[in-house]
Amino acid sequence: MPDTEIVRLGVFGGAFDPPHLAHLALAQRAVAQFGLDRLLIIPTGQAWHKTRALTAAPHRLAMTRLAFAELPQAWVDAREIERDGPTFTVDTLNELRLEYPNAQLFLFIGADQARAFQTWHRWPEILQRATLVVAQRPLDDGAENHKVDAQWHNAVSPDVQILDMPSLPISATEIRSHLAHGSQTQAAPLHEWLSASVQHYVDQHRLYRLDR
Repeated sequence: MPDTEIVRLGVFGGAFDPPHLAHLALAQRAVAQFGLDRLLIIPTGQAWHKTRALTAAPHRLAMTRLAFAELPQAWVDAREIERDGPTFTVDTLNELRLEYPNAQLFLFIGADQARAFQTWHRWPEILQRATLVVAQRPLDDGAENHKVDAQWHNAVSPDVQILDMPSLPISATEIRSHLAHGSQTQAAPLHEWLSASVQHYVDQHRLYRLDR
């Protein structure tokens, strides 16, 4: 589909260090719930808000392509990795506005990102460029969590949309820690966190190991 024919365009950015099955579930749900023609998956480049060093960009980009390969609407976009200096979401959205002139933009973020949204660079401008969609945790995650989410929603914008997500307790931080210490437990096997292709790539390149 030519860019000019894209009507509903999703944007899903992140470190993807590594990309895991919860990322894929969010992308699948975003396409289904919002009827997206295309969902751009954008690994971050030099993230201004990250306090730790990210895995080398070529590895994160390669893993991201593997992780989303089976979702036809997903297009992995390397613009932020290729951009010099710190990368800001608002700059990406401004570029996309020019590239997809007929599209409605939807920006998908997680609940943790949502809580820090008002610290993002030029965040009010982001709300002018795209419809913000927050991945909502299930009701069984606790009423207090939903109270916090509702307070955030009302404070930032009444136009924020909610993405209904299944309960998937997967954390990239936990995955990296698990791989660094070489542990493989019955309670949390890697195949429940990573696709087979991503796990193979991680093993092949010995990513996240302390003994690399």
